[in-house]
Amino acid sequence: MVMGVLNVTPDSFSDGGCYVDPGLAMARAKEMVDEGADIIDIGGESTRPGAPAVPAAEELERVIPLLREIHDTLEVMVSVDTSKPEVMRAAVSAGAGMINDVRALRAPGAIEAVADSSVQVCLMHMQGEPRTMQDNPRYSNVVAEVGDFLVARATACLAAGIGRERIFFDPGFGFGKTLAHNLELMAGLDKLLELGFPLLVGVSRKSMFGALLEREVDERLAGSVAMAAIAAWSGASIIRAHDIAQTKDAVRVAAALRGARQKTRNGA
Repeated sequence: MVMGVLNVTPDSFSDGGCYVDPGLAMARAKEMVDEGADIIDIGGESTRPGAPAVPAAEELERVIPLLREIHDTLEVMVSVDTSKPEVMRAAVSAGAGMINDVRALRAPGAIEAVADSSVQVCLMHMQGEPRTMQDNPRYSNVVAEVGDFLVARATACLAAGIGRERIFFDPGFGFGKTLAHNLELMAGLDKLLELGFPLLVGVSRKSMFGALLEREVDERLAGSVAMAAIAAWSGASIIRAHDIAQTKDAVRVAAALRGARQKTRNGA
């Protein structure tokens, strides 16, 4: 599946300021559905390095009316990208089908907010906090450390009554990780899949492509689509992206080849 990114913020790294106007945000949501988005992920607070915190009341004002309109008018699952329990509860009440939390439900009350619902949840790994996470990230073994963290958070969720079938893992590409860490994580997706939870991968337009390809944000389509295809080929279940149509095509090709390879290996 492809998850479309819809940031209703003035300061997100790629589309900040583009969809602050509710009419433009809704038009973009419709466009993403037409392009093949399976999920739309609404974000009301930027998590780019250095971004200021947003009060819960402001995040609610940005996210909930749009969520309601999308839920009521479009045939698509809506996810909300938030770490705040009050936003999670309001999002569930407004029709969200997933909570996508960069802090993996570590805020006080967050795990209870999701446990009291039936929605899916994506637990993401992040070293440090968004404002400082890229200052000097260090790992002894990034794949193992990310995996250990995600399993610990899943264990906490299971203990709180969140069903295993509701949980997704996100390795957190670009969140407290260097280019080398990101590449090692992508190469190790098979190890993360062995943990037994479906993976969500978000690499769209990220700074790793600036470092690797020397491309500005609006010039990273090819790199983003290539990495999305690799993630799908490696077994990721959801690809989070800004460029829906191109990513959808790449993911479909990769998934078809993965299926053909599995048939060949099974002797079919």
